[in-house]
Amino acid sequence: MTHLYDYWRSSAAYRVRMALNLCDIAYDSTSVDLVKGEQRSVEYTARNPQGLVPTLEIDGIRLTQSLAILEYLAETRGGLLPADAAGRAQVRALAYAIAMEIAPICNLSVRNHVANMGAMTADDWQRHYIAKGLAAFEAMLTTTRRFCHGDRVSIADLCLVPQVYNAQRVGVDMRSFPRIEKIVANLVEIPAIAAAHPDRVKPS
Repeated sequence: MTHLYDYWRSSAAYRVRMALNLCDIAYDSTSVDLVKGEQRSVEYTARNPQGLVPTLEIDGIRLTQSLAILEYLAETRGGLLPADAAGRAQVRALAYAIAMEIAPICNLSVRNHVANMGAMTADDWQRHYIAKGLAAFEAMLTTTRRFCHGDRVSIADLCLVPQVYNAQRVGVDMRSFPRIEKIVANLVEIPAIAAAHPDRVKPS
Protein backbone atom coordinates (compact mmCIF):
# COMPACT_ATOMS: atom_id res chain seq x y z
CA MET A 1 0.00 0.00 0.00
CA THR A 2 1.23 3.49 -0.84
CA HIS A 3 1.71 5.63 2.24
CA LEU A 4 2.31 9.37 2.42
CA TYR A 5 3.78 11.20 5.40
CA ASP A 6 2.07 14.53 5.01
CA TYR A 7 1.39 17.92 6.55
CA TRP A 8 -1.80 19.56 5.38
CA ARG A 9 -0.32 23.02 4.77
CA SER A 10 3.06 21.95 3.36
CA SER A 11 3.50 23.09 -0.25
CA ALA A 12 5.76 20.14 -0.98
CA ALA A 13 3.27 17.62 0.38
CA TYR A 14 0.44 19.38 -1.48
CA ARG A 15 2.34 18.81 -4.75
CA VAL A 16 2.58 15.10 -4.05
CA ARG A 17 -1.08 14.74 -3.02
CA MET A 18 -2.12 16.26 -6.35
CA ALA A 19 0.23 13.98 -8.28
CA LEU A 20 -1.01 10.85 -6.53
CA ASN A 21 -4.60 11.85 -7.24
CA LEU A 22 -3.87 12.60 -10.89
CA CYS A 23 -2.13 9.24 -11.26
CA ASP A 24 -5.13 7.56 -9.60
CA ILE A 25 -2.95 6.04 -6.89
CA ALA A 26 -4.81 5.13 -3.71
CA TYR A 27 -2.82 5.93 -0.58
CA ASP A 28 -2.98 6.13 3.19
CA SER A 29 -1.45 9.09 4.99
CA THR A 30 0.06 9.98 8.33
CA SER A 31 0.02 13.59 9.46
CA VAL A 32 3.39 14.94 10.59
CA ASP A 33 2.66 18.15 12.48
CA LEU A 34 5.41 20.60 11.57
CA VAL A 35 4.20 23.22 14.03
CA LYS A 36 4.54 20.74 16.90
CA GLY A 37 7.94 19.62 15.63
CA GLU A 38 6.96 16.01 14.93
CA GLN A 39 9.26 16.03 11.88
CA ARG A 40 12.24 16.14 14.25
CA SER A 41 11.28 13.02 16.19
CA VAL A 42 13.63 10.04 16.21
CA GLU A 43 10.91 7.91 14.64
CA TYR A 44 10.34 10.29 11.74
CA THR A 45 13.97 11.16 11.01
CA ALA A 46 14.63 7.43 10.70
CA ARG A 47 12.33 7.63 7.67
CA ASN A 48 13.49 11.02 6.42
CA PRO A 49 16.88 12.14 7.76
CA GLN A 50 16.21 15.73 6.66
CA GLY A 51 13.16 15.90 8.90
CA LEU A 52 10.99 17.22 6.07
CA VAL A 53 7.69 16.31 4.47
CA PRO A 54 6.68 14.63 2.31
CA THR A 55 7.97 11.11 2.59
CA LEU A 56 6.33 8.61 0.24
CA GLU A 57 6.44 4.83 0.56
CA ILE A 58 5.49 3.31 -2.79
CA ASP A 59 6.43 0.27 -4.87
CA GLY A 60 8.47 -1.12 -1.98
CA ILE A 61 10.75 1.93 -1.75
CA ARG A 62 10.82 5.11 0.29
CA LEU A 63 11.14 8.47 -1.46
CA THR A 64 11.74 11.99 -0.17
CA GLN A 65 11.91 15.43 -1.78
CA SER A 66 8.73 16.37 -3.63
CA LEU A 67 10.30 17.01 -7.03
CA ALA A 68 12.07 13.66 -6.96
CA ILE A 69 8.74 12.04 -6.11
CA LEU A 70 6.98 13.85 -8.97
CA GLU A 71 9.70 12.75 -11.39
CA TYR A 72 9.39 9.15 -10.16
CA LEU A 73 5.63 9.19 -10.71
CA ALA A 74 6.11 10.72 -14.16
CA GLU A 75 8.58 7.99 -15.10
CA THR A 76 6.65 5.06 -13.65
CA ARG A 77 3.03 6.12 -14.22
CA GLY A 78 3.33 8.44 -17.22
CA GLY A 79 2.15 12.00 -17.67
CA LEU A 80 3.31 15.06 -15.69
CA LEU A 81 6.18 15.69 -18.14
CA PRO A 82 6.07 16.41 -21.90
CA ALA A 83 7.24 13.76 -24.34
CA ASP A 84 9.86 16.01 -25.98
CA ALA A 85 13.17 17.04 -24.44
CA ALA A 86 12.63 20.76 -25.00
CA GLY A 87 9.22 20.59 -23.37
CA ARG A 88 10.59 18.69 -20.38
CA ALA A 89 13.32 21.30 -19.95
CA GLN A 90 10.77 24.13 -20.03
CA VAL A 91 8.51 22.41 -17.51
CA ARG A 92 11.41 21.68 -15.18
CA ALA A 93 12.59 25.29 -15.39
CA LEU A 94 9.14 26.47 -14.30
CA ALA A 95 8.96 23.90 -11.50
CA TYR A 96 12.45 24.79 -10.26
CA ALA A 97 11.62 28.51 -10.33
CA ILE A 98 9.09 27.86 -7.60
CA ALA A 99 10.49 24.86 -5.75
CA MET A 100 14.09 26.10 -5.64
CA GLU A 101 13.76 29.89 -5.73
CA ILE A 102 10.53 30.87 -3.94
CA ALA A 103 9.54 28.02 -1.63
CA PRO A 104 12.83 27.52 0.29
CA ILE A 105 12.96 31.10 1.58
CA CYS A 106 9.29 31.07 2.58
CA ASN A 107 9.00 27.77 4.44
CA LEU A 108 8.04 27.45 8.10
CA SER A 109 11.56 27.38 9.53
CA VAL A 110 12.57 30.52 7.61
CA ARG A 111 9.33 32.29 8.58
CA ASN A 112 10.01 31.55 12.23
CA HIS A 113 13.61 32.76 11.97
CA VAL A 114 12.56 36.02 10.30
CA ALA A 115 9.92 36.62 12.96
CA ASN A 116 12.48 36.02 15.71
CA MET A 117 14.89 38.52 14.12
CA GLY A 118 12.20 41.19 14.33
CA ALA A 119 13.31 43.02 11.18
CA MET A 120 9.92 42.49 9.54
CA THR A 121 6.92 40.26 10.02
CA ALA A 122 6.98 36.78 8.55
CA ASP A 123 4.01 37.68 6.33
CA ASP A 124 5.80 40.78 5.00
CA TRP A 125 8.83 38.63 4.20
CA GLN A 126 6.70 36.11 2.33
CA ARG A 127 4.73 38.75 0.43
CA HIS A 128 7.95 40.34 -0.82
CA TYR A 129 9.65 37.17 -2.01
CA ILE A 130 6.56 35.40 -3.33
CA ALA A 131 5.54 38.45 -5.37
CA LYS A 132 9.08 38.81 -6.74
CA GLY A 133 9.23 35.11 -7.66
CA LEU A 134 5.78 35.03 -9.22
CA ALA A 135 6.62 38.06 -11.36
CA ALA A 136 9.52 36.11 -12.85
CA PHE A 137 7.35 33.01 -13.23
CA GLU A 138 4.67 35.02 -15.05
CA ALA A 139 7.30 36.22 -17.52
CA MET A 140 8.52 32.64 -18.06
CA LEU A 141 5.08 31.43 -19.18
CA THR A 142 5.78 31.42 -22.90
CA THR A 143 4.11 28.10 -23.76
CA THR A 144 0.90 28.70 -21.85
CA ARG A 145 -2.50 27.52 -23.00
CA ARG A 146 -4.79 25.98 -20.37
CA PHE A 147 -1.86 25.12 -18.12
CA CYS A 148 1.75 26.12 -17.59
CA HIS A 149 2.94 24.19 -20.63
CA GLY A 150 0.22 23.53 -23.14
CA ASP A 151 -2.97 21.65 -22.37
CA ARG A 152 -1.67 18.88 -20.12
CA VAL A 153 -1.00 19.13 -16.40
CA SER A 154 2.71 18.95 -15.62
CA ILE A 155 4.95 19.12 -12.58
CA ALA A 156 5.15 22.89 -13.15
CA ASP A 157 1.42 23.16 -12.46
CA LEU A 158 1.77 21.01 -9.35
CA CYS A 159 4.39 23.45 -8.04
CA LEU A 160 2.34 26.51 -8.97
CA VAL A 161 -0.93 25.65 -7.22
CA PRO A 162 0.50 25.43 -3.68
CA GLN A 163 2.58 28.56 -4.20
CA VAL A 164 -0.51 30.54 -5.21
CA TYR A 165 -2.33 29.14 -2.18
CA ASN A 166 0.48 30.50 0.01
CA ALA A 167 0.49 33.81 -1.85
CA GLN A 168 -3.22 34.29 -1.24
CA ARG A 169 -2.86 33.29 2.40
CA VAL A 170 -0.39 36.13 3.08
CA GLY A 171 -2.20 38.70 0.93
CA VAL A 172 -0.18 38.89 -2.31
CA ASP A 173 -2.15 40.84 -4.93
CA MET A 174 -2.60 38.21 -7.62
CA ARG A 175 -4.09 40.68 -10.10
CA SER A 176 -0.52 41.46 -11.12
CA PHE A 177 -0.20 37.93 -12.54
CA PRO A 178 -3.07 37.38 -15.01
CA ARG A 179 -1.53 34.34 -16.72
CA ILE A 180 -0.96 32.63 -13.40
CA GLU A 181 -4.49 33.44 -12.25
CA LYS A 182 -5.97 31.95 -15.42
CA ILE A 183 -3.90 28.78 -15.18
CA VAL A 184 -4.73 28.21 -11.52
CA ALA A 185 -8.43 28.80 -12.19
CA ASN A 186 -8.27 26.00 -14.77
CA LEU A 187 -6.31 23.70 -12.47
CA VAL A 188 -8.55 23.95 -9.42
CA GLU A 189 -11.51 22.79 -11.49
CA ILE A 190 -9.85 19.38 -11.86
CA PRO A 191 -11.30 17.06 -9.20
CA ALA A 192 -7.98 15.34 -8.48
CA ILE A 193 -6.37 18.70 -7.76
CA ALA A 194 -9.30 20.09 -5.79
CA ALA A 195 -9.27 16.99 -3.57
CA ALA A 196 -5.68 17.72 -2.50
CA HIS A 197 -6.41 21.25 -1.24
CA PRO A 198 -5.21 21.82 2.35
CA ASP A 199 -8.73 22.57 3.55
CA ARG A 200 -9.82 19.14 2.27
CA VAL A 201 -7.10 17.25 4.17
CA LYS A 202 -6.67 19.37 7.31
CA PRO A 203 -6.86 17.15 10.40
CA SER A 204 -10.09 17.63 12.30
